[in-house]
Amino acid sequence: VETQMHYMSRWRSIRIMYLTMFLSSVGFSIVIMSVWPYLQKIDPTADTSFLGWIIASYSIGQMVASPLFGVWSNYRPRREPLVVSSAISVAANCLYAYVHVPHSYNKYYMLTARALVGFGAGNVAAVRSYIAGATSLTERTSAMANTSACQAIGFILGPVFQTCFTLIGEEGITWKLIRLQLNMYTAPVLFGAFLGVVNIILIFAIFREHRVDDMGRQYGSVNFAEESAGLDEGTEGNVDHVAVVAINFLFFVILFVFAVFETIATPLTMDMYSWTRQQAVLYNGIILCVVGIESVIVFMVVKALSKKTGERAILLGGLLIILAGFFILLPWGEKLPNLQWQEIKNNSIPQTTSTEMLTPALSLPAMNLAPHSTAEPVGCPVTQPWCFNTPKIYLAQYISSDVLIGLGYPVCNVMSYTLYSKILGPKPQGVYMGWLTASGSGARILGPVFVSQIYTHLGPRWAFSLICGVVIVSLFILELVYKRLIAFSVRYGRVQE
Repeated sequence: VETQMHYMSRWRSIRIMYLTMFLSSVGFSIVIMSVWPYLQKIDPTADTSFLGWIIASYSIGQMVASPLFGVWSNYRPRREPLVVSSAISVAANCLYAYVHVPHSYNKYYMLTARALVGFGAGNVAAVRSYIAGATSLTERTSAMANTSACQAIGFILGPVFQTCFTLIGEEGITWKLIRLQLNMYTAPVLFGAFLGVVNIILIFAIFREHRVDDMGRQYGSVNFAEESAGLDEGTEGNVDHVAVVAINFLFFVILFVFAVFETIATPLTMDMYSWTRQQAVLYNGIILCVVGIESVIVFMVVKALSKKTGERAILLGGLLIILAGFFILLPWGEKLPNLQWQEIKNNSIPQTTSTEMLTPALSLPAMNLAPHSTAEPVGCPVTQPWCFNTPKIYLAQYISSDVLIGLGYPVCNVMSYTLYSKILGPKPQGVYMGWLTASGSGARILGPVFVSQIYTHLGPRWAFSLICGVVIVSLFILELVYKRLIAFSVRYGRVQE
């Protein structure tokens, strides 16, 4: 029988893992809305294609680190990988604050900093493994939902923190002694580094190792090497690897579409609505703040709803909502976006008064150039050929899409992790969680690269149509494996569903 002291210690440790998960997500998203304008400022040679690689570098680092930290957490006290990973993230955030200092190749320094932040965020596998092992089957749905909620809220609220720092402005304050510029681009990462230090202190002060079985009985040890001989017959049985692979694929799709959404938000709004860099960061931050509030409500509702309908049905509904969100985002109208007036050279438009003699590519858009109202060029750059013939995505479309994707993503994220941990059962899950985290990281690698390339060369119509196709394929896969997505103990008849 678990004592009250043990119960309280176990849940304090789990809540520290919630915080660690939240901070890992914030580390990714706290600069997501400002990476593009900051990249343009420190290195004018960078284009939107390189932006995709910078966004993806975080996930490359996480994909490499997740299996390593997962294995580490199976064989050693989890405090070790958690502290090391957090320290790497703190150092990488400090590096990001200094990417403006070198006189050349600044974009590559930014790429390195983001990759190291991602490497530190590989602790997600250790966090998930600990929570799965420290909860009984009846507790796990709620614990995994809370963990996913913290992760998703971190992804969504990171840009909100960024929005608060826009008040500092692009110039901000310069501390010449240590060559530190404290502005709207560097303040968020320094704030993230501070939170990381706080997290390390809490791990040392509060976190303790705990492990229980599906019935809530405590194990004397917490690592695979020691406990493998002590597991009772209740853990015997093979994991359904078809279901494991299916959840990995679905999780890949979920993270892929959300990475696309976060990556493209700033360039899309700058192109479509002629927003400046500062306006794009501020307005998108406000929109995502509202979406974050929406997501908190969703997490409260989905935990109660899953008890009535089950995780599988809610996962299906979440994917349908995401599909609707990207379908709405397709350009349907006739009005074209404004063009960047500074990007059009004087000799690029024929000198004639006859509109019939203008080339079809330049005649209509040239009549709708972005006004000379700012020193910064705004509008859709003519270096993107689709700007001449792709209809504008109206602001109402964009906001509606934000609302739907902000509703569908947290639902799918929570249900994926909950189903996955239940399918795996009571065995140590560090390696499996490393695979799942790696699949999500792979999605965040391919998503930004995919959308930056397709968006730059073919435009939003092609980019969002392909995303809709990917979500439809995932719905088909979910239908095929729907009956197999059940808990380990339910599969072997030890617990009724």
